[in-house]
Amino acid sequence: MSETTRQKAESTLAEVEKATATILPEPADAAAIVPLKDADAPVSAEITKRMGEIDMGDTNSIVSFGSAAQTELQVISQSMLAGVRNKDVGPAGDSLRGIVTTIRGFSVSELDVRRKRSWWEKLLGRAAPFAKFTARFETVQGQIDKITEDLLDHETTLLKDIKSLDKLYEKTLDFYDELALYIAAGEEKLRLLDKDEIPAREKAVTQADEKDQVMRAQELRDLRAARDDLERRVHDLKLTRQVTMQSLPSIRLVQENDKSLVTKINSTLVNTVPLWETQLAQAVTMQRSAQAAAAVRDANDLTNELLTANAENLRISNKMIREEMERGVFDIEAVKQANAALIGTIEDSLAIADAGKARRAEAEKELTKMEADLRDTLASAKARKDGVGDTAGTAVPKG
Repeated sequence: MSETTRQKAESTLAEVEKATATILPEPADAAAIVPLKDADAPVSAEITKRMGEIDMGDTNSIVSFGSAAQTELQVISQSMLAGVRNKDVGPAGDSLRGIVTTIRGFSVSELDVRRKRSWWEKLLGRAAPFAKFTARFETVQGQIDKITEDLLDHETTLLKDIKSLDKLYEKTLDFYDELALYIAAGEEKLRLLDKDEIPAREKAVTQADEKDQVMRAQELRDLRAARDDLERRVHDLKLTRQVTMQSLPSIRLVQENDKSLVTKINSTLVNTVPLWETQLAQAVTMQRSAQAAAAVRDANDLTNELLTANAENLRISNKMIREEMERGVFDIEAVKQANAALIGTIEDSLAIADAGKARRAEAEKELTKMEADLRDTLASAKARKDGVGDTAGTAVPKG
């Protein structure tokens, strides 16, 4: 971890301790809605002031009764949500995104980055392997600095959230107390309507002239309808107050979790990261020692391989050389084979010559016999004296 990052982490320690030491006030009892008759002077004045906001002749004043109490709370909530991405809200953001995409006509599943990707998307999704590949060529110190910077950013964000949650808790608690005043004011107004104003209108209807009774009756119906609207509005305020009371411990729980995370992050930055660096330095040394030992082992293995290979090669080559040295100019087997071949050749020549001589002698006998036969035949032909024999006989030489 760089010295600048270390100093920044240590400087936020006091701010972390201050944030974790803040104690939030507890809300009042949910049933502690003090009616006007039991309230002290300051509370009674506040209830009366809020009763003055009700105009039974104006429906809008009844519908918006109590909404002014949430103005400051809404401002804080909007400031906390400013710039927050939908993905940062978690499951609540998923629901909101589902509504919006449905309205716009998009498929929620296609936009969900956590859904199971198709084979085509897996084929094209090379970002993660590429990031792992490039991370191999980054320096260890640079990667540690990136981690610490990211943790510092988270720590800063969580500290801002803790402070914002403090304000949100305070304004939510004020809204919770303010709702009690509006509920008391609404119930007091309902009591006065039921006790005084509605009975007075009913009496005015019965006492009015016949031509005015319809108008008075309509005014009575309008007043009763407004009274029912006010009763429903007071009921909604009671439900809102109950939900607000439930959100207070939720805010505190989230804030406590953020405080725990901030403390853990700061401890990681101040204590754990230096241990990382020490352990990684040892790992580097051990890795280099292992690489050196592997190099020595490979060298020894090569030496052993060379020794054994050279010894085996020496044995083979020595055997070949000694065998060649001990051989004669000609191998006796080759001489014997050549001699046998020569004798065979001579014997074959003699046999062929004898066979040729015999065939020639036989041919001489055959030629003599054929010549005798031919002479006899010609002699017989001449004895016939037909002239043909003379001509034929003169063609054969005398024996």
